[in-house]
Amino acid sequence: MKIKNTTRTDRQKQNHNLVINRREMLRRLGVSGGAMLGLSALSPEFAFGQQAPGAVDVYIEKYPTSPLIMDPFTEQLPVPSPYRPLTDSELFNRWAVMPQQNYQDSDVGYHQIWPSNSAPGLYLPQPLVYDIKLQVAEHSFTSSKVLPIDKNGDPVTPPGGTAGPQNLPMSTIYGFNGTFPGPMIYGRYGQPALVRFQNHLDENPFQCDRQDFGDPDYRFLTHLHNAHTAPESDGNPSHKPSAYRPGQFSDNLYLNYPAGGDSREMQSFLWFHDHTHGHTGANVYKGMVGLYPIYDPASDPGDERKGYKLPGLPKYINGQAANGIDYNQRIEYDIPLALYDCRFDDGETPHKDAHSGQGEPHPEWWGKTFFKHFPNKGFVGDVMTVNGKAYPVFTAKRRRYRLRFLCASIARCYELKLMQGAVEMAPGQQGQYNMKRIVDGQGTVTLDAEQCMVFTQIATDGGLLRDPIVRDSLELWPSKRREVIVDFSKFMDGTPTTKGDVIYLVNTMQMENGRMPNFPTTEDDAGNIVPDADYDPTYAVPLLKIVIGDDAPDRSTDPLDYASLVEGKATLRMVTNPNTGLPVPALRMRPLPPLPSNFKGVRRRTFELKRSDIYGGEIEWVINGHAFDPSDPTGMFPQAVVKQGVPELWIIQNGGGGWTHPMHIHEEEHRVISRNGVRIPAGRHVDDNSREDVIALDPDEEVMVYRNFRTLKGKYVAHCHNLAHEDHSMMFAWEIV
Repeated sequence: MKIKNTTRTDRQKQNHNLVINRREMLRRLGVSGGAMLGLSALSPEFAFGQQAPGAVDVYIEKYPTSPLIMDPFTEQLPVPSPYRPLTDSELFNRWAVMPQQNYQDSDVGYHQIWPSNSAPGLYLPQPLVYDIKLQVAEHSFTSSKVLPIDKNGDPVTPPGGTAGPQNLPMSTIYGFNGTFPGPMIYGRYGQPALVRFQNHLDENPFQCDRQDFGDPDYRFLTHLHNAHTAPESDGNPSHKPSAYRPGQFSDNLYLNYPAGGDSREMQSFLWFHDHTHGHTGANVYKGMVGLYPIYDPASDPGDERKGYKLPGLPKYINGQAANGIDYNQRIEYDIPLALYDCRFDDGETPHKDAHSGQGEPHPEWWGKTFFKHFPNKGFVGDVMTVNGKAYPVFTAKRRRYRLRFLCASIARCYELKLMQGAVEMAPGQQGQYNMKRIVDGQGTVTLDAEQCMVFTQIATDGGLLRDPIVRDSLELWPSKRREVIVDFSKFMDGTPTTKGDVIYLVNTMQMENGRMPNFPTTEDDAGNIVPDADYDPTYAVPLLKIVIGDDAPDRSTDPLDYASLVEGKATLRMVTNPNTGLPVPALRMRPLPPLPSNFKGVRRRTFELKRSDIYGGEIEWVINGHAFDPSDPTGMFPQAVVKQGVPELWIIQNGGGGWTHPMHIHEEEHRVISRNGVRIPAGRHVDDNSREDVIALDPDEEVMVYRNFRTLKGKYVAHCHNLAHEDHSMMFAWEIV
């Protein structure tokens, strides 16, 4: 890890916001003078989709260039507060009885396990009940003025519009309760939750222009990502009904019960999103995203004075600790950060995919979100947002925080760092802004920003790690979650921060399209590893500006030993175990369930993810040669039938071709055993030694995972979470019996 050696004066000089002030920016952009800008676009070239024999082109894979957001890092980061459940009087006045079945579809019937009549050993109380509506609404990604530009970053006049800075139009969303992101529910183990999702997408009270993406029948299907949930509440398209139409509702029961009743299987951060077959990407991109942090009242209650003492300060019911935490109030210093990239229509880009458009532009949609079904590569945006806002600012007190990262993007992967330095405009570049670049007399470009803080990773997709991991950077793929502790009271060299210091959360992973990130090396036609000419080591897009604020009390455990930084690296702070007298990390959390000493006799299954043209049309992706179809009459589904409580090893293979695949398997988490035959942790995936629900598959990579399904039975699915791949049939069904 590089150690920051800059002085206090150096840092203060770097803490201004932008290299170029707004007046100078306008001058250089040619708003009053027509000057040109230099950065090239990273937009993919014009492309056609797969074709069946004799068929016409299915889609045009061409992206617009979004207008430049002119005043970044001025709008406050929205920090969500928890959505409260219905009171008893609200529940019975509204519905008369506790909903114990999905009344809208008789094929679903009662829930497999209902807490008041639960299986032996569960001992769960009646669920809290939440009421969430799927609604059409408008969303503002920024309050900043924007400037129409072309792919080279030069100012343009949009078709039928006016030149110069102007307001960005509101975009139409289909949102949970009409917001993006949608409501955040604080789950907690031992307290089930029932969420009634009601479809009101046929209503349009604000007369929003629906544009041409989103499920055309206004359906939804909500999946609480990786919850231990019965199929009737899992929101997966292999279970009836496959989606809910306007006027229908779904009562999803979330038991908040660890797999097999094992407390070591508890998770810490889930999210819910749409899962309508064929339109998951469009519906998620249109706003169907919600957050679900889940607490363990014993060891991770959201109170830094208890359990593992992770950052978080709750409000107590009636102000008394004895009465318990009020989970209807936001827990301070515990911040979810949902990352999402988007594009805005330029009014000139042709619209065409298998669902809508004939190649025509839509000038009336200038500045509104643009989305098309691009099954080949997947969809990436050129504007980065956090919690629904482009380039926001957050004031952090001088203390430790728990940051919960979620990648809610359709296809984009991120690598996150905490950096200091100046920020420059990069019109036309994906991300629009970059940490300052320096060009020497020979034209060599270097990055002038520096890493200034470390992440202490405490959790992966599947929950808390046993031991924290000190990270310089954090890789985040679609639907993956990572939780970290960041100490905003000191820099990584141990020197204290001061009020007014500025730090940026930065993405350093360039991704020109949804095919794969740009890595430093690539493989040539002869199979040799060579430098990748498209890799830009100075790509560093600031996503969030963090301003250091006032001091605040901090009772959480300090996991880092800053004294060790004189040796060039941060280590975990060690304390003495009073029982053994041996040094152990100051912060040690939940142990992992044990694995078998060997896997002799454990059944193995192999699933290959691959691109294929055997089906034609827009179906480009298959698993074991099959495209997903839950109603397929040939009997190919389910591809796997597993016995409850009988472990298996699943081998997931990336069939190659230069694509990455974030592979998600519903129901219980997996344990990674090996990558390409090498026992984990291997390569850059240092947190593989954990529980996860999404497998990050590099091109040609093979990953073996251990699976065991215990509490529930029924039909589930597994799929790529590049949602363009999932929507174009890279999914298979399986069943627990």
